[in-house]
Amino acid sequence: MLNIDCEGKYYQEVCEEIRNAKDDQITLLNCVGQRYIGAGVAKKHISIEGVPGNALGAYMDGATITVNSSVQDAVGDTMNAGKIIVNGSSGDATGYAMRGGEIFIRDDAGYRAGIHMKAYKEKFPIIIIGGKSGSFLGEYMAGGIIIVLNQKNDAFPVGNFTGVGMHGGKIFIRGNIDNIVLPPQVQCEKATKEDLVEINNYIGDYAKTFDLDAKKLLDSTFYVLTPNSNNPYKKLYTAF
Repeated sequence: MLNIDCEGKYYQEVCEEIRNAKDDQITLLNCVGQRYIGAGVAKKHISIEGVPGNALGAYMDGATITVNSSVQDAVGDTMNAGKIIVNGSSGDATGYAMRGGEIFIRDDAGYRAGIHMKAYKEKFPIIIIGGKSGSFLGEYMAGGIIIVLNQKNDAFPVGNFTGVGMHGGKIFIRGNIDNIVLPPQVQCEKATKEDLVEINNYIGDYAKTFDLDAKKLLDSTFYVLTPNSNNPYKKLYTAF
């Protein structure tokens, strides 16, 4: 295992050390806001002590990143594959334009998590948020799955404009959603047994990651949000 001390280093220096490392197991120490860590990385396992800067794991293509704290904005920006595990909360735009892989957030996520998420062929992105999410969750979402576990049973597990402009994918929310006002482009239904089967393995993996009881999480009421085909966001597009 290679240890890289980030103290006093500019982000480019840290990123170059990661890219040039022959060891696939890397621990970053004293990380304080260095950006683009793990950007485009394919095979390495990176553990981070400290708080990384924006765009952690951007364009990542198969690596695994574990952060033992919270993270800032744009985690997993346009990532293709791999896994990002956050032992804390994430900032805004988590999983922006994410195309594949998994992002597990132990606590809360900021605004616009999952904006422009999309799926294509074997690429299928997953975001699981252990707590609650800010407004604009799944904005313009086109594919993949977002799960909000709302483990503290917050009265507002998601913010305003959840799924606005959504035209693909699914958003699962655990718990009571009586206080949530959804945009007309979203259809909300109580999750069926078949719906829960679809997310069973993802929640099992998440629970194992954070030492939680998967059965307890799944033995709860979930709601699933999907695009409303009777009220599509058609004004985004030009008719030919």
